[in-house]
Amino acid sequence: MADSTLDKNFRVTNNNAVDVHVGKRVRLRRTLLGMSQEQLGASLNITFQQVQKYERGANRISASRLWDISQILDVQISYFFDDMTDDTMRSSPRRVSRGEKSILMTTMRATRWRAVKHLNLCAPIIRLKVQRCANVYLRWLSPWLRPSTNSTEL
Repeated sequence: MADSTLDKNFRVTNNNAVDVHVGKRVRLRRTLLGMSQEQLGASLNITFQQVQKYERGANRISASRLWDISQILDVQISYFFDDMTDDTMRSSPRRVSRGEKSILMTTMRATRWRAVKHLNLCAPIIRLKVQRCANVYLRWLSPWLRPSTNSTEL
């Protein structure tokens, strides 16, 4: 019994796929900016070895530390969770501890999140297209919408 509990806790807390994904996104953004691990570590007042551990997913990044990293790397916190695969989402500690029964809900939530994110990106484009369409339609209707000078008022 103790071995199975220990095994379950190891899967939940150590080198979780979500932590690895977040670490990879930190590394990606840091390298895109041309920043070294030493520079990021100095900005965070930690050693470059700690930055390495974060980027490998060996150590979890706390919420306050992730906020600091997002400010230094000039990205929203959501950036670190973008492009997460369904397998990675399913391996979150909460999902692992609850078992496989929540896979359907995870997939539905992920699909809904992607749809909302897509709509947020497309909304300005759609709004512009609707405005252009309305303007064309109004120009087409304009001869009929103008008040006639020949009409008599009642």
